[in-house]
Amino acid sequence: MRLSLRKAFLASAFALTSVFAAGTADAQDKTVRVGFQKYGKLILLKSKGTLEKKLGDLGYKVTWTEFPAGPQLLEALNVGAIDVTNTGEAPPIFAQAAGAPLLYIAHEPPAERGEAILVPKDSPLKSVAELKGKKVALNKGSNVHYLLVKALEKAGVAYSDITPVFLTPADARAAFEKGAVDAWVIWDPFQAAAEVTLGARQLADGKGIVDNYQFYFASKKLAAEHPDAVKAVIEELRSVDAWVKADPKAAAAQLSASTGVPAPILELALDRQGYGIVPISDDVVRAQQNIADTFLALGLLPKPITVSEAVWKVGS
Repeated sequence: MRLSLRKAFLASAFALTSVFAAGTADAQDKTVRVGFQKYGKLILLKSKGTLEKKLGDLGYKVTWTEFPAGPQLLEALNVGAIDVTNTGEAPPIFAQAAGAPLLYIAHEPPAERGEAILVPKDSPLKSVAELKGKKVALNKGSNVHYLLVKALEKAGVAYSDITPVFLTPADARAAFEKGAVDAWVIWDPFQAAAEVTLGARQLADGKGIVDNYQFYFASKKLAAEHPDAVKAVIEELRSVDAWVKADPKAAAAQLSASTGVPAPILELALDRQGYGIVPISDDVVRAQQNIADTFLALGLLPKPITVSEAVWKVGS
């Protein structure tokens, strides 16, 4: 039986209790707690150290905590363990449905090629339509979940006609290598790594199917009580974003040192990112609402949500 998302979030709260307790003390010291993944603009911002200077000038400290994927990041924000983070399109929809006190504060342009449905290089599968009756690995509630739904829809295959196998990226790669699943829906840099090191083939990426936005979030508490800190985070993210776009080789080298992922793999992944961090527009809100409505219709979302209610209105 599928647990409700609210129950899943509450279960995660127990694992995050110690982080939350430390976070409560930190909040009294004007500490901005940033949650990040092992890829993207936030980890580059961490490695550059410029956010500490920017926020330090405003009287804040900064702490950093790594998480494996977007759903876990928003679980942490939900229980008050972090204040700022970023994920793709799907995790905030599930988090908002579970009552997480999040606000969309900015986003990157679409990165349609930054996620894909992969098959082993010797797989007989040549199209998404051939996934009918097959086992497909993916991270539940992540961006790739929506990619899979929409790619199947475009190919005329019902979501119920495949067998989803919900695994974290590391476990999914192991299953993919062993042949325990027929396909793997995954994002960069895991996607790039599988293509370079395993010769994995794409059945489809997001182009013409999904936008694959990357969003930045703040807790409602931070945005309400310390909007200056939120603005400072966005300013520094824009600075890092511009640097990566101008010098992807240097960014890949720096990411490689932080993550252990070879620089050539990261260069491929960075080439597929979107650049130019901007405020949330009405068009983007509508796109997010379409995703939420799609998941609701499939029975994957426990209740309807209104995405626009979770968008930061600067100065409010």
